[in-house]
Amino acid sequence: MQDNATEVTAAGIARLAGVGRAAVSNWRRRHADFPKPVGGTETSPSFALAEVEGWLREHSKLAEVPLRERVWQQLVGHPEGPVTALTHAGCVLLLIHDRPTLWLDVSAGSDERLAAMLPEALDQVLTPRFGAVARRRSTGSAATGSAAGASASVNTAPDGHAATAVHTPALDTPTGPAVLPSAPLLRGTAELAAELGARQTFEFLLGRHLDANPRQYTLTPAELAGLMADLAGPARTVLDPACGTGALLRAAAPDGPAPRAKQTDQRLYAQDGAADLAALTGLRLALHTRTGVRAAAGDTLRADAFPELRADAVLCHPPFNERNWGHDELAYDARWEYGFPARTESELAWVQHALARLRDGGTAVLLMPPAAASRRSGRRIRADLLRRGALRAVVALPVGAAPPYNIPLHLWVLRRPEKAPAQPEVLLADVGRFAGEGRGGPDWRAVRDAVLDAWRDFDRAGRLDDRPGLARSLPVIELLDDDVDLAPARHLPPPAPADGAGRLTDVRERLDRTLRLTADLTPETPEAADTTQPAPRWPLTTVGELARGGALVLRTGGNGGHARVPVLTDHDVLAGTAPSGTLPESEEEAVLTEPGDVVVPVLGGGSVARVIDDATAGAALGRSLVLLRPDPTALDPWFLAGFLRGTANNRQASSYASTATRLDVRRLQLPRLPLDAQHRYGARFRALDEFEQALRLAGRLGEQLVRGMYDGLTDGTVTPGR
Repeated sequence: MQDNATEVTAAGIARLAGVGRAAVSNWRRRHADFPKPVGGTETSPSFALAEVEGWLREHSKLAEVPLRERVWQQLVGHPEGPVTALTHAGCVLLLIHDRPTLWLDVSAGSDERLAAMLPEALDQVLTPRFGAVARRRSTGSAATGSAAGASASVNTAPDGHAATAVHTPALDTPTGPAVLPSAPLLRGTAELAAELGARQTFEFLLGRHLDANPRQYTLTPAELAGLMADLAGPARTVLDPACGTGALLRAAAPDGPAPRAKQTDQRLYAQDGAADLAALTGLRLALHTRTGVRAAAGDTLRADAFPELRADAVLCHPPFNERNWGHDELAYDARWEYGFPARTESELAWVQHALARLRDGGTAVLLMPPAAASRRSGRRIRADLLRRGALRAVVALPVGAAPPYNIPLHLWVLRRPEKAPAQPEVLLADVGRFAGEGRGGPDWRAVRDAVLDAWRDFDRAGRLDDRPGLARSLPVIELLDDDVDLAPARHLPPPAPADGAGRLTDVRERLDRTLRLTADLTPETPEAADTTQPAPRWPLTTVGELARGGALVLRTGGNGGHARVPVLTDHDVLAGTAPSGTLPESEEEAVLTEPGDVVVPVLGGGSVARVIDDATAGAALGRSLVLLRPDPTALDPWFLAGFLRGTANNRQASSYASTATRLDVRRLQLPRLPLDAQHRYGARFRALDEFEQALRLAGRLGEQLVRGMYDGLTDGTVTPGR
């Protein structure tokens, strides 16, 4: 099988060559020998990747396709789709990870030989790592199961009738015919693994796939997953019944010198209704850790894959607001110990499923919508969870902690009771004060410290002294009214008065200083240009020409990096704030900023360029950003940034889609001026930047003062005066 089986779109060609879509369209019109479409539609054709690579090299458009980009294009252009391709690649990466010499033997020779030998080789790896769930299929992809090969478990309902729950193993060993179209991809993946490592290669490909399909997947941020795993504590058996991409189980079994449990003793259980996610999660976990992994595909509430499991911990980010969760057919299910959930209370069905899969004393942590704490339809179940000591804590998270990002979600911490507590109390906490600005996300360090400190003190003593505005424990009896409303904000004591008036005084003083600074920095009235003379027409150059000539270095943001490096996001650049983001953990070398670099966002259509200073230097470059590193002997960085911000300049270098604007940084123009003239312009641009930053700070402080005054006057921490 040749590379011609892999197709690439015009957008993919643009990525390969480092140009915009318009350039690809021009090549198609101007060059009669440009490869002809082999698929797709008239408006969105696709081309054979091998032919495109050859044409780009022949016309000096590309010296060599980067290995990562070539593998990615092979994956997205796979004839069976990217999910099947990613699953096949993951299987081979696990083979390389566990049995590298066996892969060398299998991959020697032709593609046909590889396809014939690979299934048996995979059996030697998949069966020990996943148990008896891996099996050979005669047709179809490795990412989905079939009812014919499904396994079944029998649950006995309280009325004595047996209900057969059918689920499918998450991972199938692909057959030779299924593998053959993937052979070029698998060889490229192995080559990339030799460069990055097997685990890092899979994380790179999976991350690119998730980024390319953001609406198909609901992701749990790594920081939140780590917090949930820490709340659950050390565990030898961990279940995630709605595993998604495996973030929660990955957090429960980290690499490193101090894992939460000995990996050789730990067992991870994963299930998801989407077969492709269950397969990818199983492979991701197997590459991440040496612990035993059991993964299954199927509707967890209707077809529980692990009915006999009694886990030490259950971590779950369930689907929210599902009406079709099995209400009618599961009315007599034995899991509803605390009451039969209403049709509108699917989240309480997941809560009880988690409790049913715990051993006595085991802990479950679930991410919940805030409505689940107060909806009247769920009050009886909430009341029974409280009476029997199963619900131990409700924590309100800041806005932006997880999707949907505009809602302050809750964490529920539950424990399967060993015995009913004599005088049970429940912990209520609200860390909404640690919300970040815009898309930067919360202050996760502050969230983590506040939540874990309150939970550990409460868990140790069974109660917690009031922490005004943050946390308290309440006797269960005080919550058992007609509503059983568990929303933390409704029960917490207000912040101490000193936190009100004293904090507002500090804000007012900072605002006064900032306003005085703003007045000092206000630009002088500009000198009027002589309108009788034509405007200067400087000789122009482009960023692309400067990069080719060595006057600057151009770098793009990465898809991974070291987890502890702060990340400068596109929002940080647009808002003028400090680095606030994170990148997926990988061994990929992150692009680190240096003083004097100029960073430009490529999405959104804003005319923005930021010069990196000493305070921001060392941050990793985030996605959707381009970094320009000028040679100081040829370019003044403030001169460069100032001219890049010109509105007309950005307009001519932008391309427009129905929902987004993308900037082609290479097409941005600036005048060819001697260095001394650049310094004069640069000094003026720098003064404008200082004025702009002062205005932004004044705006934020003003908003903070106004909101604090409203809150203080209404909660009594500030008096109206005489």
